Amino acid sequence: MKYVTVRDIRHRSRMAAKAKDMKKKAIGAENFVFLVCFVAFFAAFGWKMGLMNMINTMINTAYSLLIETVFYLMAMCVIMGAISSLFTEFGIISLFNRLLYPLMRPVYDLPGAASVGIITTFLSDNPAVLTLADDQYFRSFFRRYQFPALTNLATAFGMGMIVCTYMLGLSAVGGQSFGTAVLVGFTGAVIGSIVSTRLMILFSRKRYGKEEWMPEHHSETDQKEDAFRPIREGNVANRFLSAVLDGGKSGVKMGGEIIPGVLLICTLVLMMTNGMPEGGYTGAAYEGVALLPALARKAEFILKPLFGFSSPEAIGVPITALGAAGASLTMARQLVVSQLIGANDIAVFTAMCMCWSGYLSTHVSMMSTIGCTDMTGKALISHTIGGLCAGIAAHWLYVLISLIL
Repeated sequence: MKYVTVRDIRHRSRMAAKAKDMKKKAIGAENFVFLVCFVAFFAAFGWKMGLMNMINTMINTAYSLLIETVFYLMAMCVIMGAISSLFTEFGIISLFNRLLYPLMRPVYDLPGAASVGIITTFLSDNPAVLTLADDQYFRSFFRRYQFPALTNLATAFGMGMIVCTYMLGLSAVGGQSFGTAVLVGFTGAVIGSIVSTRLMILFSRKRYGKEEWMPEHHSETDQKEDAFRPIREGNVANRFLSAVLDGGKSGVKMGGEIIPGVLLICTLVLMMTNGMPEGGYTGAAYEGVALLPALARKAEFILKPLFGFSSPEAIGVPITALGAAGASLTMARQLVVSQLIGANDIAVFTAMCMCWSGYLSTHVSMMSTIGCTDMTGKALISHTIGGLCAGIAAHWLYVLISLIL
C-alpha cells in the first residue's frame, strides 16, 4: 500500500498550477536578452578563433565525439545491458542487495542492489548504470527519493578501472612508483562519492519525501514472499538468451538517448578547456579558447592549499575531466612527461577524474533518461561538491601518508 503525504499533494498541486501557467508573451524582454547573450557567447569564440574556425571546430568536435565516444558508449551500454539483465535474471542483484544492504544503507542510504551500479560503472563508464536503472526488478528495490541519487553514485565510480590503470601506467613514464598515489586517489573518490550521493539524497528527500517507493516496488504481500524473484519463461538456455537480447536492446535505447547531452555539452566544455594548437587555429576537432584553465590560474591562491598542485598547468586535468575523463588522462600524461607534476598530483587526479568522470557531459542526459529531469540541477551541484571533496581528501591523505612513511 502506498501512502500519499500532504507534501506530495502540495507538490502535485503546485506542478499542476505551474503547467497551466506555462505561457509567455510572444514578444517580450526575454527574446532580446536571450538573443544578446547568444550572440555574445559565440562572438567571444569567433573573435578568438575566427568565425569559420569556430563553426568547423564545433562540427568536427561533435562528429569526433559521436564516432569515437558515443558509439563506444553505446557498444558498452549494449554489453553492460546484457550483463545487467543476466544479473537480474539469475539472482545476482538479489544476492548483492541481501549481502551489501548492511553497508550501503548506512554509508549511502541506498539499497544493497545499488552496489551493482558501482561495479558496472567502475568497469566501464557512467551510462552503464542506465541499463540497470531501466530494469523494473532493479528499480523495485528503491524508494522514490533514492533513485535520482543513483546517477551520482554511479558517476563517482565511472571509468574507475580505466583511470586507476592509466595512472599506474604513468609510473613508467615518470620514473617513480605511483601505486600509493593511485590507492590514495581511489580512497578520495570513494569519499567524494559519499559526499555527492548524500547531498543528492538530502535534496531528493525534500522533493519526494521518505515513504514513497518506486512504482515497480512489490506490494506488501509480495514483500512477505521475499525469498522469491521473477524470472522469464523457458529453460535455462532460453532464459539466458532472452535476458541477453532484452538487455542488449535496452542498451541500444540508452546509448541513443545520451547522444544529445554528450555532443552538445561536451563540445562546449572542451572548447572552453582546450587551447590553440601550435600552428594556429585550423577548425579541427578539440581546439578551443582555454577559458577554464585561465580562470583557474586566477584562483591558484585557493587551489594550491586545497589540492597541492605542483604547477598551474595541473588544474587543466580535473577541469578537462568535467567534460571527458579520457581527455584528462591524456593531459596528465603530458604533464608527467614534462615533469611538471608529482605523486601528490597523481593522487588528486585519480580522485577527481574518477569521481567527476565527465559528469557535465553525461549527467544531464542520464537524469533525463531515468526520468528525473527536475532534479538535474541538484545532481550537478551535489556532484561538483563531491568531486572537490574527493580532490581535497586525496591531497591531505597523501600528505598524511607521506609524513608517516
